[in-house]
This record gives sequence, structure tokens and C-alpha cells, in this order.
Amino acid sequence: QVQLVESGGGLVQAGGSLRLSCAASGRTHYAMGWFRQAPGKEREFVGAISWSGGSTHYGDSVKGRFSISRDNAKNTVYLQMNSLKPEDTAVYYCNAGGFIGERYVGQNYWGKGTLVTVSS
Repeated sequence: QVQLVESGGGLVQAGGSLRLSCAASGRTHYAMGWFRQAPGKEREFVGAISWSGGSTHYGDSVKGRFSISRDNAKNTVYLQMNSLKPEDTAVYYCNAGGFIGERYVGQNYWGKGTLVTVSS
């Protein structure tokens, strides 16, 4: 099993940046994904990164603005968010899973989330 803890959320103005972290413990040899859920909306795929870090994939709404990286020596995955918009406001969750081809498939390992609020 793997345990996941997100951090780095907060309040930021539109156009600003934030970097979220996801610290993993236990079994950590997974691809990792980031998801978000805004109030009243379904959970949305943000992006994912392979175990090696050599492959990343992003949801259409964040392409070109967000990037994912990982430091396996620290068992930590990062979500760098730039050019933030009010519609990026959500609770952000990390997830452990794998890839089938280019499609990220999450397993039922989730952190508790970290809140990102983007003011206009």
C-alpha cells in the first residue's frame, strides 16, 4: 500500500503560481496522478507522470499551464501551476496508479487533498 499527503495549497491571485507537493510513503513504485474537484463538480483529471518521470500527460484544461515532476529519492511528486485562473479553484488530490498505453489508470490510493483558491 501507499500513503499520500498533499501540501502547498492556498490562496493566490489570478495569473499567479503555486506548487503543490505529494509525499508518498510505503510502496511508492507507482505512476502518480493529480486530480481536482471543485464545489458541485465531479473529480477531474489534471495530469499524471510515469514512475521514471519520462512520460507526462495532462488534461486539456491545464495543458501549457501546469507541469508535473517527481523526485523519487524524496518520494515526492510536484504539480507546478502557472497562469492560474479562478476556474482552477478546487481541492487537489494526488493518486497512485499506472499507465495503460498513454492512459492513466488510478488505483484507490488517494491523499486527503489540498485546497487551491484563485481569486479574480
